Amino acid sequence: MSEEYPVVWFQGAGCTGCSVSLLNSASLKFKDILLDEIVPGKKLNLRFHPTVMAGQGEMIINVLRDTKEEKKGEYILIVEGAVPTLNNGIFGAVGEKTILERVLELGKNAFITVAVGNCAAYGGIPAAKPNPTGCKSVKRVFEENGIDTLVVNLPGCPPHPDWMVGTLSVALRGLPLDLDEIGRPRLFYGKTIHENCERRAYFDKGKFAQKFGEEGCLYELGCKGPYTSADCPLREWNNGVNWVIGAGSPCLGCVEPEFPDNTSPFYRKLSWEEMKNEKNCN
Repeated sequence: MSEEYPVVWFQGAGCTGCSVSLLNSASLKFKDILLDEIVPGKKLNLRFHPTVMAGQGEMIINVLRDTKEEKKGEYILIVEGAVPTLNNGIFGAVGEKTILERVLELGKNAFITVAVGNCAAYGGIPAAKPNPTGCKSVKRVFEENGIDTLVVNLPGCPPHPDWMVGTLSVALRGLPLDLDEIGRPRLFYGKTIHENCERRAYFDKGKFAQKFGEEGCLYELGCKGPYTSADCPLREWNNGVNWVIGAGSPCLGCVEPEFPDNTSPFYRKLSWEEMKNEKNCN
C-alpha cells in the first residue's frame, strides 16, 4: 500500500490565484495529484483545502484540529496568502480563530511548511504599502514566534503549478531541497529570467524596444528579467503555450521579495539601486 502524507492547504490574505494555478496543472493533472502516487510508493492525502473541498462549518474545522493533533510532525502544511498580524491578527479569521493563530498552531506541528505564492513567501500585495492589516510572510511570522519548522518559499503571482508539484515530489523522495538565500528551491529559481530570455540577443546587441509591439529587449519598458530568478522562459505557462515576455509584456519580478513595492512602476526601467534600495521581505 502507498504511504500517505497528510496535506493541509491553508489560505490567508490573498486572491486564491495560487490554488487556481495548481488546478490548471498539466504535467500532472490535479485529479492525479489527489488520487495517484506522486512518487513510487508515496501519495498525498489532501485533508483540507478551502477552495476545492465540499465540507464547511464545524466539520472542516475539526479536520484542522484532528490533523494538527493526530498527525503531529507528519503532515505537510501549505500556506497560500500572507498572514495579517496587526492587532493580534483580527483582520482575518477561519472559524473562531484568526489566520495568525491557525498558521502558528499548524506550523508548529508540521513536518514541513511550503509558502506558496509571493504573498505567503514575502508578504506580496497584501503587505504592500501602507499595509493596513500588518500582513507578513509565513517565515517571518514563524521566526517572531519561535517556530523552527522548515519553510520552503515558492513565490510567484501566481507560482507555476510545476514548481508546486515538483517541490512536493522532491520532498517525498527524501531528497535534500537545495534552497537559495531567500528560501527558494534552486531547481526552479536558480537562474534569472534574463539568462534564458528569448529576447536576450536583442539585449546583447543593444537593441531595445521603445514601445510595446516593437522588436527588441523590453528592458527599457520596465522588464525586471535581469533581477528576477525563475525558469519561466524554459518552462512557459498554460501547458507550454506562452509566457509573459513571449506575449510581449515585460517581466514584473513577481517571484522576488521586492514585489510589488520596489518593482513598481512595472512599465518603467528601474536602476539596480532602485530595485535593491528597500527590501520588502515582510
